[in-house]
Amino acid sequence: MARPRARPRRPQPPPATSLPRVNANAAGIDVGATAHYVAVPADRDAAPVREFGPFTNDLYRLAEWLRACGIETVALESTGVYWIPLFQVLEERGFAVRLVDARQLKRVPGRKSDVLDCQWLQQLHTFGLLAGAFRPDDQTCVLRSYMRQRAMLAAYAGQHVQHLQKALVQMNLQLSVVLDDVTGATGMKIIRAVLAGERDPQRLAALRHGKCAHSEATIAEALRGDWREEHLFALGQAVELIEAYQAKIAACDARIRAHLQRFEDRGTGEPPPPGPKPRADRHDLGFDATAELYRLAGVDLTAIDGLGAHSVLKIISETGLDMARWPSARHFGAWLGLAPNNRVSGGKVLSRRTRPTANRAATALRVAAQSLHRSKSALGAFLRRKAAHLGMPKAITATAYKLARILYALLTTGSTFLDPGQDAYERAHTARVVRSLSRRARDLGYQLVKQEPAHALSPSG
Repeated sequence: MARPRARPRRPQPPPATSLPRVNANAAGIDVGATAHYVAVPADRDAAPVREFGPFTNDLYRLAEWLRACGIETVALESTGVYWIPLFQVLEERGFAVRLVDARQLKRVPGRKSDVLDCQWLQQLHTFGLLAGAFRPDDQTCVLRSYMRQRAMLAAYAGQHVQHLQKALVQMNLQLSVVLDDVTGATGMKIIRAVLAGERDPQRLAALRHGKCAHSEATIAEALRGDWREEHLFALGQAVELIEAYQAKIAACDARIRAHLQRFEDRGTGEPPPPGPKPRADRHDLGFDATAELYRLAGVDLTAIDGLGAHSVLKIISETGLDMARWPSARHFGAWLGLAPNNRVSGGKVLSRRTRPTANRAATALRVAAQSLHRSKSALGAFLRRKAAHLGMPKAITATAYKLARILYALLTTGSTFLDPGQDAYERAHTARVVRSLSRRARDLGYQLVKQEPAHALSPSG
């Protein structure tokens, strides 16, 4: 005998509470791929919870219904990018839209349906208990889209570089052994000559750049391979795809440069102060991004050790130039996920581990921090000291946090970054250690005495 089906549970109004209503005209929307569930206050409509489709006309009807219900502010919960069209439609129509981090609501038990989710969102937003996710201004959002598109194209090109290297290895052409970068000037000249039909190792090796570390004879030995047709075919397709993506990246660079011209000019009209020539990088933008950044930021952010123009532009595209959104540099570092996440219970620190994050600006800062391993700057000395004490992963995070605070200070105050140098940092660190030891010795009833070098005490000295 078949069991009777349970009747569907009707949506229940949220329980009454004595909390003050911060947003009386608030709505909550649970955004999905195929449907959006919207909840308004129970006294605004006979059916305070409605379902709308994902099509553009459905979004327009949703906005009109919210306007008819007297809604002024809306809280969205979504995963993926399904919220973007709805966010833009509501923002264009004058609603104060707040995108809510879904992790804030996962801890609430018993709220597992879309109908209950949107009602819970509406109730929390009414009492001002939801914190909105950060979203930069529209001009920065456009720049962010271009920069993310460029990063995606660069990642796709990198996959085909791996295909190119695989085809070379299968033919036993050991270019990766004698060249630092197979896709550099020398490598691509040789590969194009191979695809054009050249097989003589000596002639191929003669295409080497004069600054190559390996000799022409060594490169010729690496070019004695097995010229199988199927591997040559794969090599040719990999080169074509790499060149196609490089052309798309160049088009992205042109769009980025044109869009940067629309930003407000905060510079003095003069070029940025001269500094050390940055190391060439194949991921660099196809224009002088340093000058553009100096014009729109009013300060030379590339003067910070480890931060090139490409890295700074990636960070700016995620955070914008207005640091007033964060009360202090520590708040900025916490938003990036680089500041220590102190967990305290009973007056005892349980953990200081930083929270996991997929923030792209934080990733760019970590990469910049990692590049300082051999730097003779103060930041490089800081990274090495932290690495000796905590290990390299934690040292990179600590250095990235320091870079974030410096970046915040420059954009807030408009000051110029001056590197004191490795020696000055070491002297300052030694002085701090001596002061700490002196204080501890004094607390224990001792006095710290400086010992003169041995050569200064010898009679012959």
